[in-house]
Amino acid sequence: MATATQAGRSDRRGPKEMLFTWEGKDKTGKLVRGEMRATAESVVQATLRRQGILATKVKKQRMSRAGKISEKDIALFTRQLATMMKSGVPLLQAFDIGIKGSGNPALARLLNDIRNDVETGSSLSQAFGKHPVYFDRLFCNLVAAGEQAGILDGLLDRIATYKEKILAIKSKIKSALFYPIAVVVVAALVIAVMMLFVIPEFKSVFTSFGADLPAPTLMVIAMSDFFVEYWYAIFGILIGTVVGIAFFYKRSTAMQIAVDRAVLKLPVIGEIVRKATVARWTRTLSTMFAAGVPLVEALDSVGGASGNYIYLTATRQIQSEVSTGTSLTVAMQNAAVFPTMVVQMVSIGEESGQLDAMLAKVADFFEREVDDAVAGLSQLLEPIIMVFLGTVIGGLVVAMYLPIFKLGSVV
Repeated sequence: MATATQAGRSDRRGPKEMLFTWEGKDKTGKLVRGEMRATAESVVQATLRRQGILATKVKKQRMSRAGKISEKDIALFTRQLATMMKSGVPLLQAFDIGIKGSGNPALARLLNDIRNDVETGSSLSQAFGKHPVYFDRLFCNLVAAGEQAGILDGLLDRIATYKEKILAIKSKIKSALFYPIAVVVVAALVIAVMMLFVIPEFKSVFTSFGADLPAPTLMVIAMSDFFVEYWYAIFGILIGTVVGIAFFYKRSTAMQIAVDRAVLKLPVIGEIVRKATVARWTRTLSTMFAAGVPLVEALDSVGGASGNYIYLTATRQIQSEVSTGTSLTVAMQNAAVFPTMVVQMVSIGEESGQLDAMLAKVADFFEREVDDAVAGLSQLLEPIIMVFLGTVIGGLVVAMYLPIFKLGSVV
């Protein structure tokens, strides 16, 4: 059953994938159901058919449905489940407690579906595997490893810690980007209001004077006239550009690769993103390797968890080399996307037989680096943004008051 859902998963951000829910009957006639990402309904049916499942119902879901349950919700539930199981609470009872305590109806429905699957005989990893939108291959592989080794509570605790750290990194990246973007948007709105409403009023006053206007004032008035005349086209182009980029980004692998490569080359921000990506990469591999997942199989999940196409491609290259007998250290050197310190730590880990511990230390180091870089970026950007706003908006104000100063000096 788990293989049916895994076939529909992908670590890559496919260009046209949609979310489908399905129901069907397996070879024994048992009713089964689940979710799958695929490019078309026919792909879902073909995938299920190859697994010996006769699909009786396949329905496309709106992607907004998946957004009702956040990564934070899943991380919190995983932490609660690990805590309850460590305390000796039976699995089904732990799910009952989670369902009753959930303030999110969508999460409660999801947990209820998983609980019912477990109650009817599915393993926990198989039950999670039916919902790949919320529980990816990494999550399911770790749960399966915990079930096989009899340490499910410990693996759930490790998964919860992993998810909390990854969410913390994402939050820091968002906070680093939010402030400058918010300020630029506000500045653009202020300039638009001045161009559309304030400067035309000044223009009417200056026209009544009948005096010659300074060159800066004439330039600003000309810009305002253009803005008033073609404001709909300007806003249309801006909005269309943003929507178009977002649309093609989701559907074009080439564009995603280009954007990811460009982001890594950005000054300051690119370095933060690179450090965050390395932290996620090493944290993911450390978590999976410590759980007993074979290295080649672990790398299959690590690439997608990195969140960057450049590192996804590099991970596939590393996986290919490792599968043919190359050491992880040499494969990472050949990929040429990891700092020298990371490769050296991996080498020490391989030689000492403590690869998972060394990877965890690398992840800790780069997570601290991200913290420091985000704090430094905020301190750096604040004066730069203030100078930029003062120059642009102040320049417009001064240009419009120059004629008034000129008239005052004449009087």
